[in-house]
Amino acid sequence: MLVKVISDLHGAVERIPAAAAGCDRLVVLGDLINVLDYRTMDGILPDIFGKEPVAHAASLRSQGRFHEAREHIRKHAPEGLDIRAKMAELAAEQYARVFEVLPEGTIVTYGNVDIPDLLRSLLPDTITFVETGTFELAGLRWGIVGGGVRTPLGLPSELDDDQHATRLESLGDVDVVGTHMPPRIPWLCYDTVARKFEPGNTPLIGYIQEHRPRYSLFGHVHNPLAQQGLIGETQLVNVGHFQADGRGWTYEGG
Repeated sequence: MLVKVISDLHGAVERIPAAAAGCDRLVVLGDLINVLDYRTMDGILPDIFGKEPVAHAASLRSQGRFHEAREHIRKHAPEGLDIRAKMAELAAEQYARVFEVLPEGTIVTYGNVDIPDLLRSLLPDTITFVETGTFELAGLRWGIVGGGVRTPLGLPSELDDDQHATRLESLGDVDVVGTHMPPRIPWLCYDTVARKFEPGNTPLIGYIQEHRPRYSLFGHVHNPLAQQGLIGETQLVNVGHFQADGRGWTYEGG
């Protein structure tokens, strides 16, 4: 059985058929929708607020000026528009397009830009959603914990460190641990294009040290300084920015 693990789809439905064609099972480590593509300034936020206001707000956020970024983008909200309802509407449209092309049997978790409740409500029966849990695949025991880490953005997908620690520990011993966020190691969290450190998952480091899985798979950082690393004998792998390159990480087993 050939398993392909991908992450950070960000709405790139056109790349999914080719990726799925060469494998028996697809595993998706979150960020299914495109809220904001920093390369092109496309996505849900620019659709609502416009590209220039969103680009300026993104620049403020990169400087850690989160309050100013929030105030700036609010000034450009269309008058009388229910922003949350519009975001949910556009996100639902993107989820529908993604689910339409994901092959039957795909295993999905959520990333930091996903909206977990909305994702669950739209999920077809042909796709398995794993928020926290284990399963057997290709002769290995897999464990997945979805979600982002806590940031000043306060996104609905974010979890506190103690929540991540509890969920990870509930997995027990596994061969593969899959998360959206990387372990909080500088060279895995630094984005060389954005020129900044992305958040990382601190409890994941402790989990790996204690349970020693063969692989730790993750995404989130689109252009990492290092795509792979080690904690003890555990191989750490950023499975790639699927929206940009359409690739992923593969494993073949019994």
